[in-house]
Amino acid sequence: MAFGKTIKIFLIDGDPNGRMSCELSNWTGKAYKIPRIKIKDCIDRKDLMSTGIYLLLGKNDDNKDLVYIGEAENVFTRLNQHLSSKDFWNEAIVFTSKDENLNKAHIKYLENRLHEIAKKTNRYILENACIPTQSSISESDRAEMEEFLNYILLLVNTLGHKVFEDKREQSSSAKIQEILYITATRGCEAMGEQTSEGFLVLKGSKIADSVTPSLSTSFKNFRDELFRKGIIENNQFTEDFIFSSPSYAAAIVMGRNANGLTEWKTSDGRILKSLETNIFH
Repeated sequence: MAFGKTIKIFLIDGDPNGRMSCELSNWTGKAYKIPRIKIKDCIDRKDLMSTGIYLLLGKNDDNKDLVYIGEAENVFTRLNQHLSSKDFWNEAIVFTSKDENLNKAHIKYLENRLHEIAKKTNRYILENACIPTQSSISESDRAEMEEFLNYILLLVNTLGHKVFEDKREQSSSAKIQEILYITATRGCEAMGEQTSEGFLVLKGSKIADSVTPSLSTSFKNFRDELFRKGIIENNQFTEDFIFSSPSYAAAIVMGRNANGLTEWKTSDGRILKSLETNIFH
C-alpha cells in the first residue's frame, strides 16, 4: 500500500455530498468520486474525457453492496452510456492519469486485477457479466501498473468503499490477529477473530446442527437467512462473515444465547474478555 503519501481531497462543487477529486503527492494518477446525478455535470472535467478505469457502486433490494468494474478510452462518454444501461448504481469512482500515460493495455490490465481482488475479498456483489480479459504488457509496465493499482486500492478505501479490503485485518506488527475458537456440543467447531468492523467468523467454521428453544427469535431468523443466502451450507460457513459483535457470532454458531466475551477462546483457553482486558494493563 502507498503509505507515507499525502492525500488531497477537493470538493468540486463545495458540497461534501457532491463531486470530489482526489490526488496523492508525487503520483501521476487522479481519482474522482461522482454521484450518479452529477455525471452530466462532468462535461466541465476535460480529464474525464480520457482513458481510465472506473467503478459503479450501489446496492440491491437486500441492501447488499454492488460494484461494476470497467474501463474506457473516454470515461465521460462511457459513464453517460451507463446512465441508461445500468440502474443499480448511485455513485462512480474514476481513475485517470494526469500525464495521459495510461493506454488501452494498461486499463485492461487494471480492470482484470481489480475484478480479481474484488472477487477474492467477496465484500461486494460483482455486476460484471464476465471476467475482464487481462492484457499482455511488458514486465516494466506490469510493475508500473501494480504500483498504480496499490494507489487505487488505497483511494477507493479512503473514499468510503471497502470493496477491495480483505475482511481479515493486519495487526500493527503485520501479523494476522489471534484466532479464537468455539468448540461445543451439537457439532459446533468455529474459528473467528476481532476486527475493527465487528467479529469475523472464518470460512469453514461449523455451526451447531440444532438450536435450543431459548434462542431468541431474531437470532433464529438471522440464522435462517444465512442459510437462504448460501453463506451457511451443510452447517458450514462458505465464506468469511462479519457479525456486529462476538456475542451475536457466538449465538449463531452455537445455536443458543451466548456471551461471546467468554465463549470465544484462544487455542490455549484464554477467553476473549481477558484479551481485551489485557490491552489496558
